[in-house]
Amino acid sequence: MRCLVVYDIPDNRIRAKVADICLDYGLERIQYSAFFGNLERSHQEELLLKVKKKAGKKEVNIQVFPICEKDLEKRLVWIQEEKEPKASPSA
Repeated sequence: MRCLVVYDIPDNRIRAKVADICLDYGLERIQYSAFFGNLERSHQEELLLKVKKKAGKKEVNIQVFPICEKDLEKRLVWIQEEKEPKASPSA
């Protein structure tokens, strides 16, 4: 099942570990604190348990949103990357 995983974690160390966990599950980073990919329900729950264990008593907000194909087809995306300025020819 396709899903979106987003999180807000103030602690840099925990945030980095959560990103690693998401990558370990084959999710693709789509923004700094957002991942997307195929993840069965049991793996979604397993991911949350791993994050809970890593966080201990620290503040963590992680959410997993299942997304069906019909909704995914309605997705709108606009990505603009900064272009490097062209070097001007030397005189």
